[in-house]
Amino acid sequence: MKYSVFRKFNRDDLRAGFLISPAFFWLVVFFLIPLCILFVYSFCQKGIYGGVTWNFTLDNYRNVINPVYLKIVVYSFWIAFLNTVICLIIGYPMAYYISTRKSARLKNTLVLLVILPFWTNFLVRTYSWMILLRDSGLINTMLLNAGFIDEPLKLLFTKTAVIIGLVYGYLPFMILPLYASIEKIDPSLMEAAHDLGANSFKAFLKVMLPLTVPGIVAGCILVFVPTLGAYITPDLLGGAKDMMIGNLIQMQFLKSKNWPFGSSISFIVMIIVLALLVLYIKFGDLEEEGK
Repeated sequence: MKYSVFRKFNRDDLRAGFLISPAFFWLVVFFLIPLCILFVYSFCQKGIYGGVTWNFTLDNYRNVINPVYLKIVVYSFWIAFLNTVICLIIGYPMAYYISTRKSARLKNTLVLLVILPFWTNFLVRTYSWMILLRDSGLINTMLLNAGFIDEPLKLLFTKTAVIIGLVYGYLPFMILPLYASIEKIDPSLMEAAHDLGANSFKAFLKVMLPLTVPGIVAGCILVFVPTLGAYITPDLLGGAKDMMIGNLIQMQFLKSKNWPFGSSISFIVMIIVLALLVLYIKFGDLEEEGK
């Protein structure tokens, strides 16, 4: 009897291993190995003509606290935080509206409209915003024809343009987890709150908002993390005037040819991302224990 159980256990393990082997191979070859190479590079020195020299040093990590680079890091965190807050303010009402629709067809249509931008390349969508925001673009043309302004507004190559592009690009990442979180809530809970004397606002604060905190946290992480490493939007819509971490990494690898320093910055960003994911996992565990 023990022998048959042991054979069945091995057979199941082999079957599971066979199923996950393609994903495991892809993860090792295209993620872990390049990550290890970057990790080694981050402790090396820049070569005379680029590349790396195999001299161990911690200067690459010390350079991050240089005021020039530290300003870029702080600015990147500020932009990522601001974009996350704006996406939350816009995304929560949209997710709530979609989830409270009674018609399943309307819900599916609205969700489809949310994910529709993903069908177009992100670079193409960013270029479309350049056309809209430029001096002779659609926005300035409409304002001039309506008589609201006498001369074109300076919209392109500004911080405002960067924020607009980031919110447009990452808003779906906030709406979708919020929608999934709100969709799971039993509507009778809100009805019970109203029956107990709570108005709509108080019922939302006491019932809806606490129950959707996991969705809020997930949406904030999904928006904050890619915004922190964004480089296309700041480069095209901001005119590379205010550099972010992603632009700094790109410059170190492609222009300055300082691969060790670029690798060290990449690892610092990765550590921050991992820390946020650990916090989210622990937060999710606490939520499950609370239930």
